[in-house]
Amino acid sequence: MATVLSVLGLVTIFSSAVALTIGDVRIGQNDGKTRFVIEADGALPSTAVVMTGPDRVIIEIPAADVQARSVNGGGVIAGYQFEVADGGKTRIILTLRSPALVASRFGIPPRDGRGHRLVIDLAPANRAAFEAAQAPAAAQVQAPVQAQVQAPPPPVAAPEVPGPPLPPPPKREGGGRRVVVLDAGHGGQDPGARAVNGRNEKDITLAAVHVIKGTLEATGRYRVVLTRSTDVYIPLRQRFQIARKAGADLFISVHADSCQGCKASGASVYTLSETSSDKEAAALAAKENKSDIIAGIDLGSQEPEVSSILIDLARRETMNYSANFATSLVREMAKSVPVRDNTHRFAGFMVLKAPDVPSVLLEMGYLTNPQDAETLSSRNGLERLGGAVLRAVDGYFLKVATN
Repeated sequence: MATVLSVLGLVTIFSSAVALTIGDVRIGQNDGKTRFVIEADGALPSTAVVMTGPDRVIIEIPAADVQARSVNGGGVIAGYQFEVADGGKTRIILTLRSPALVASRFGIPPRDGRGHRLVIDLAPANRAAFEAAQAPAAAQVQAPVQAQVQAPPPPVAAPEVPGPPLPPPPKREGGGRRVVVLDAGHGGQDPGARAVNGRNEKDITLAAVHVIKGTLEATGRYRVVLTRSTDVYIPLRQRFQIARKAGADLFISVHADSCQGCKASGASVYTLSETSSDKEAAALAAKENKSDIIAGIDLGSQEPEVSSILIDLARRETMNYSANFATSLVREMAKSVPVRDNTHRFAGFMVLKAPDVPSVLLEMGYLTNPQDAETLSSRNGLERLGGAVLRAVDGYFLKVATN
């Protein structure tokens, strides 16, 4: 049972062997996501799982004395409560208004007068994706029979929570140019999707990376490496290995989508996640990950390494970098080319699993949509896209260099 004391809007939980004091809790919204932040006087290692009945996110941190003032819910978070979990840990239960998945979870060290912070970003999800992502039965935490609800203070506006600061990337020897690796999807015996105008995705993506390469290199600020410069097939695992070998600061895998029997159109951006944002994202990842099978390559012996990369990604905060670049890319593309609703999505794309290279997968549009196919088959359309990529890359590196 949780031991909870609520006095004058202050909530205190006493746990055995308390090593932390939580002094602040904040809830805010940014770029369609809901952010939950707790601030403490020590590091906040954590776990997080989603569960149904009711829909909630369960977060566990080391034993803590919670001195934070209660705040109202916001976004997908209807409310929250602290309780003492098994082993003396502190458990935080976020009750959800609607299904949502943990899009990112990261810590921020003390800076600018603030303590250690744990940041949880929640992204809306459909019911199927939410239920598929919930914790295995053995790990599930039973909802308290008599939940002790915090008494919130009078309603106040949720404070704006800034985007996660990024530590600067390692300095390049000699102050050289940033390295951007562009990956043209498919190739060789794998044609990818077929456009309504008869062109193959592999040819459109190859033309696109050449245009983007020229746009970036014309500034003198970037060295651009292509995973393929001709019509050849490169195994998925080898693509991100090329990026690592090149010392890439950024990896962009370029694709074009398709949707038979629907009217979908517009560009979208995907980043890596262990759980997909929706059924469509999961299906797309499954389709793209089959490229090696189409090319006759057996990846069975490589799966353990690929799986272990997810742990490495979390440790290095590479997914955090990727999400920040994705946000910049979505913002800049919307100024130049049509984009889909819910533009930034996430799923388990194998080609994005480089452990130490921020990576995104760019779907430039739908080849099954006549207007998108025409845009992506024209020099003008690709140049507009290249300009958006350049602005996004500039903005991203400016942000990481000034944090």
